[in-house]
Amino acid sequence: MRKLILNLAALVSVALLAQIADAQQAKRVPRVGTLTGGSVSSVKNNYDAFREGLRDLGYVEGKNIVIESRHADGKLDRLPELAAELVRLKVDVILVGGSQTTTAAKQATSTIPIVVGSAGTL
Repeated sequence: MRKLILNLAALVSVALLAQIADAQQAKRVPRVGTLTGGSVSSVKNNYDAFREGLRDLGYVEGKNIVIESRHADGKLDRLPELAAELVRLKVDVILVGGSQTTTAAKQATSTIPIVVGSAGTL
């Protein structure tokens, strides 16, 4: 599981580099949006590993990267609203896990890259 999360960090890093290169803004701080159906506590270990993976790639939250996390706390009907909020925040990439979070992110944007940690049938 830890290796998967570190690989997700690498994928997010690649997506960020592509977005920043397209924007041609040298000093811009990348913004990562994360969307979960659960609570903060239910994904804490995964988020800690994700942040560690980003640090290994040179990204330190609050220094040279911003992470905007949104959690539905089990109220899955809130996912579309939370995904739309990430889009309004102009994140560079959205990290999701699960079919419902993936669907909400896909419905909220067609321009922001979405990195899917895991998903069933979409």
